[in-house]
Amino acid sequence: MRRREFISLVGGVGLAWPLGARGQQSAALRRIAVLAGGVTEEDEQAKANMAGFLVVLQQSGWIVGRNLRVDARWGGGDAEKIRMDAAELAALAPDVIFTSGTVALGSLLRATSSIPVVFVNVPDPVGAGFVESLAEPGGNVTGLMQFEYDLSGKWVELLKEVAPGVTRAAVLRDPTITAGIGQFAVIQSVAPSVGMDVRPINLHDAREIERGVSTFARSPNGGLIITTSALSLAHRELIITLAAHHKLPAVYYRRRYAAEGGLLSYGYDIVEHFRRGARYVDRILKGAKPADMPVQAPTKYELVINLKTAKGLGLTVPPSLLARADEVLE
Repeated sequence: MRRREFISLVGGVGLAWPLGARGQQSAALRRIAVLAGGVTEEDEQAKANMAGFLVVLQQSGWIVGRNLRVDARWGGGDAEKIRMDAAELAALAPDVIFTSGTVALGSLLRATSSIPVVFVNVPDPVGAGFVESLAEPGGNVTGLMQFEYDLSGKWVELLKEVAPGVTRAAVLRDPTITAGIGQFAVIQSVAPSVGMDVRPINLHDAREIERGVSTFARSPNGGLIITTSALSLAHRELIITLAAHHKLPAVYYRRRYAAEGGLLSYGYDIVEHFRRGARYVDRILKGAKPADMPVQAPTKYELVINLKTAKGLGLTVPPSLLARADEVLE
């Protein structure tokens, strides 16, 4: 779905074309662009995200092929590709661009300062300089932030709770983005309170991740904390595999990691963010200005625990933690 209309994904997620829509586009056709930075077009979570996004647009009266065209690009965590895709989408001059991820948003804002942009899946839009403030974004961009940095400290506490023997944690982060620095700073500040030392493992490529985790695992009583970034998402299968191989308890920031074999996740519902992002896109298509639309925060965080993975690590999940879980995978 790189250089063609977003038709196949619409079919793939089960959204129906209205009768007579194909080839009968009205003069009122509006155009939006979508740039997903951390995933590929084959990614099942990406399809679920976009299904939620498009359903809300449909409920708001925007029907692909009738009064709406959608052009999409998928970055797959490749920063150079994301930059090129951002420039290409901006050149299409759509009515609004919807994007996911810090790297993708940064690339878009370098490509355009006039096209309205709605973002999701960005942890620190103010610190990164994307908006002036959460209440009054200013400029051409608004959207939904992932969380406040304080949440990063919760990952430390959860790691200690699920694996009390852990005294060392490697924090997988992208040091090239503001969020990677900010998340690690909070984790580093909270760690001493639970008797834990932390060190960063920088995310650049698969080889560096494997080398960093393998070296860290040579000493006992270790665990992993995976922070949010396009790179951690792109390399999630490798990270989950390394954690299992080295018997390292790991805490992740999104449900899909636990669903795909990770021990525990704590974070926001990303599909719900795509739905809420679609409502912002709808408002802009109807005349609202991004500068006047406050950046929203998550309204709910979900704790997901994978008991099969816990058993494989030789861990007994405390009943108090199980009682707080939103979902327990067995």
